[in-house]
Amino acid sequence: MDIKILCPLWGHEHIKLEAFLEKIRLAGYDGIDTWIPVDNNDKKVLFNYLQQHGMNIVSHQHAASGNTFKEFRESFLANLHQCAEPGPLLINSHTGRDYFSFQQNLELIDVAQEFTAKTGVMVAHETHRGRFGYCPQMIDGFLEIRKELLLTADLSHWVCVTESMLENFAGTLNNAITRARHIHGRIGFEQSPQVANPAAPEWKYALDHFLGWWDSIVAYNNEIKRPFLTITTEFGPPPYMPALPFTGTPVADQFQVNCFMKDLLRQRYQIS
Repeated sequence: MDIKILCPLWGHEHIKLEAFLEKIRLAGYDGIDTWIPVDNNDKKVLFNYLQQHGMNIVSHQHAASGNTFKEFRESFLANLHQCAEPGPLLINSHTGRDYFSFQQNLELIDVAQEFTAKTGVMVAHETHRGRFGYCPQMIDGFLEIRKELLLTADLSHWVCVTESMLENFAGTLNNAITRARHIHGRIGFEQSPQVANPAAPEWKYALDHFLGWWDSIVAYNNEIKRPFLTITTEFGPPPYMPALPFTGTPVADQFQVNCFMKDLLRQRYQIS
């Protein structure tokens, strides 16, 4: 199985897009995890660069909106089609809302499944705060009745929401591991979805938990003979990254932290 390591655009929006793409290519990333640019010129730059250098993209659906559920559903589907434009490895989706009803969120999951059936583009629903899969106890019902439901495992949100290292959610966690087709490789802890720097010894306990979960996801995807698995090193900028009071200076360099994770994962999974 081919494991591809991607870099997020998040936190680097101030850099010219082509310069950032060159930066991550030279740093040894296999591609980028990002939303599709609204600006047509930026979209052209992104698509052309990826094609020219043989880099990959996981496109990110996070912009669905609407004053009514009907409007939200229509926006959600339109955004999925926009995300499919560059031929991504898959679409990572912030699906639904934590305040939608179970049936409303289920309807959005079914919209995504029908989209996949028609286009062939996989949609992996991110376990993200504020979305339908924001915590393990809420996602159980969806996993039970939609056996085809696939996930982006961003378990940093679950440890934050439950204020735990998921000790009491082994069944749901194991089920989610078998549904994960994309990983957001960020380390969280009981009070936040992001530690300041995973290389620091005080965060070793959290790093070890996450590496164990990711090992299980890698092993399962290898077992079912998936051709590839994608992992995004998704440490973010402030306020995800802690910052010093008054100055707002980040306590660690976001890009360096993500490169640390990239190198750690390449070594751990023997990625050439």
